[in-house]
Amino acid sequence: MIQAREHIGAGYHWVVDLDLEKFFDRVNHDVLMSRIEKRVSDKRVLSLIRRFMNAGVMDAGLVRPVTEGTPQGGPLSPLLSNLLLDDLDKELEKRGLKFVRYADDCNVYVKSERADNRIMAGLTHWLSHKLKLKVNAKKSAVARPETRKFPGYSFIRGRKVWCVVSPESIKRFKMRIRALTGRNTGRSLEQLTRLLKRYLTGWKSYYGLNQRPSLMRELNGWIRRSRGVSKDLAAQTAGSCHKEWRISCSPALNIALPNNLFSRLGLPEV
Repeated sequence: MIQAREHIGAGYHWVVDLDLEKFFDRVNHDVLMSRIEKRVSDKRVLSLIRRFMNAGVMDAGLVRPVTEGTPQGGPLSPLLSNLLLDDLDKELEKRGLKFVRYADDCNVYVKSERADNRIMAGLTHWLSHKLKLKVNAKKSAVARPETRKFPGYSFIRGRKVWCVVSPESIKRFKMRIRALTGRNTGRSLEQLTRLLKRYLTGWKSYYGLNQRPSLMRELNGWIRRSRGVSKDLAAQTAGSCHKEWRISCSPALNIALPNNLFSRLGLPEV
């Protein structure tokens, strides 16, 4: 993300946002093995990798053989994808292009829309012929960087370029918090705190490059209000007729469930 921000700040205000169609399902085994063989000479290792890719998938209780793709979620798949797409990195470097790639997400930064369209066409052809990979035309785009996300971040461009959490990522974050803090989960306060701590720690680590501190303050406040105030407890607050969300800001509940209680339980902030 730092590299992408630097490219945009240097005047590369157009991006070729490449999306490889069903990348992990479409990797050509022979093309991939030819790249691996350039780096690995041990035939036992090569045989093991080939067997890993040919292991097949379970379909309605039966094993179905596969001739392309790598198992998504498998420990080797990210490494194998990088070995294959290293050729793409070298091609982009050879062309003198500014780019950032994260697994199968690749953005190329240029200074004009005309150059963007030319590069999109050239790379689509190159990927198809050299690596047997198809570019998803519907999800790929030639656009301004601030209108795209990569990966989970957005950019705001003014006098400076700011890297922020994308709106889609914030939406997914809130959906996950709501699922964890639902009033019908039956979880104790300690169980809820453990689950939130695990999720928030990982989320904070991934989005540590966010340059909008006010967002984190807003999300921390939102989390504190989402921490599972029951309807019964809310109803005890002066017989209020308001909904639970508004009641969660009441002085009575701030006394009953103060922030330092959750700090003592180990709930981190984002």
